[in-house]
Amino acid sequence: MTQLLAGDIGGTKTILRLVETATNSPTADVKLNTIYENLYASGEYPDLAPIVREFLVAATAVTSAPPQPEYACFAIAGPVADNVSSLTNLSWLLEGDRLEHELGISRVSLINDFAAVGYGILGMEEEDLHTLQSVSAKGDAPIAVIGAGTGLGQGFLIPHYQGYRVYPSEGGHADFAPRSELEFQLLDYLRDKYKITRISAERVVSGQGIVAIYQFLRDRQIATETPEVGEAIRAWERQTGMKEKTIDPGAVIAQAAVSQSDYLSERTMQIFLSAYGAEAGNLALKLLPYGGLYIAGGIAAKNLSLMKSGAFMNAFSDKGRVSGLLEKVPVHIILNPKVGLIGAALYAAQMQIQDGQAS
Repeated sequence: MTQLLAGDIGGTKTILRLVETATNSPTADVKLNTIYENLYASGEYPDLAPIVREFLVAATAVTSAPPQPEYACFAIAGPVADNVSSLTNLSWLLEGDRLEHELGISRVSLINDFAAVGYGILGMEEEDLHTLQSVSAKGDAPIAVIGAGTGLGQGFLIPHYQGYRVYPSEGGHADFAPRSELEFQLLDYLRDKYKITRISAERVVSGQGIVAIYQFLRDRQIATETPEVGEAIRAWERQTGMKEKTIDPGAVIAQAAVSQSDYLSERTMQIFLSAYGAEAGNLALKLLPYGGLYIAGGIAAKNLSLMKSGAFMNAFSDKGRVSGLLEKVPVHIILNPKVGLIGAALYAAQMQIQDGQAS
């Protein structure tokens, strides 16, 4: 049995998981047994290495001997280049080579957190998914992943030998493409609001996009806000520039839409979901992911009833004369919030498999 260490490293929290595997199968068939898992407040530590040391000591209580992971993969909430990452919201500079030396682990890889989500797709079980379009997946076809959260992540998986290789992209920064007169007005509003000439899809399809759509509808008096939601949004607006905010405006708007207690919030989420579905459809047209299109990010999983309402899939499928192509794409929402941690573990397993094939 080989021990592997996986981590999901964010500015607020770090989750580590020790797993073991006894397989040299393709990545998609790897079976991982979780030995120990724990969560740490990232800001309380000067670096990742002390967290890992503390974790391995704690894991000894549930193992017969001190853990000795041979491979480790850490999913990082920030850019990764040449196995080095400077975290966006922490003063950590992580280097794979240094961590190997300090932790005594043979190989340490750092990957972007959205790339880890891509690998995590390969480890999803039926209960980890909600299917919006149920058609048979093709094993030799690409897989697409899109996820709206703080930003708009996009990526894809390509069959590679006996498994898959994951590729991130910057598709979320492609141009926002209005499809109605109201969306053209939204585009002009955002240009003026941010004092820029170009609006990306991420400006609309993300948590910040939900708020921007709400403000647009409110400011153009297209819909009237209720006192409860309106005060929450204004309180958040007053916190602009503060390091810590006490209100999540996107969540406030989405919850009001779910409860149907605020028409402005309902209209906001309709526009958001339609734009989200349209962008997912654009990604699907570019990749033809007959292996599946997976929707990641907290917004979709936390607002399942809204995602199932039809606005998302109607826009996803509305592609004119090529709409029929998208009827063959399986579409799933990822419900498991630890998909990135699972992906990091599977990537560590792939490292083991590749070393075994090379020897």
